[in-house]
Amino acid sequence: MADAIGTTAGAILGTSTVTTYIESASGLLEGGRTGLTAVVTAILFALSIVFIPFLSAIPSFATAPALVMVGVLMIGSVRKIHWDDPAESIPSFLTILIMPLSYSIADGLAVGLITFPLLKAFQGKVHETTIAMWILATVFILKFALVGA
Repeated sequence: MADAIGTTAGAILGTSTVTTYIESASGLLEGGRTGLTAVVTAILFALSIVFIPFLSAIPSFATAPALVMVGVLMIGSVRKIHWDDPAESIPSFLTILIMPLSYSIADGLAVGLITFPLLKAFQGKVHETTIAMWILATVFILKFALVGA
């Protein structure tokens, strides 16, 4: 739940996607089981702020291998997608596809959030979607129509 709230808050504030899930998973893998793990991580992140001027001197191509590894770790979640259900698999596939093609995480998520309720409606399973999902889909359709990608 904390990961979802953090990601939502980050999106509302206009930042890139908050990747709390990877930090949470790495903490669990290293044996962290209590809230103290999160507190220590937060303190270390706060202390690292003073190093931003030095770290900004590192060229982006030097961090690319780390980003590739993050992608490798995240792609493992793809196996949890219900590939036999088109209303689940098509939005997931489009989200994964559109993100790198558009150079925009937000546009990839928007396409997924638009196609999911539409496909549920075409399957006659409108009751499996929420009002919030339809509102998000409508907002993203308007965004693409009025502002563009």
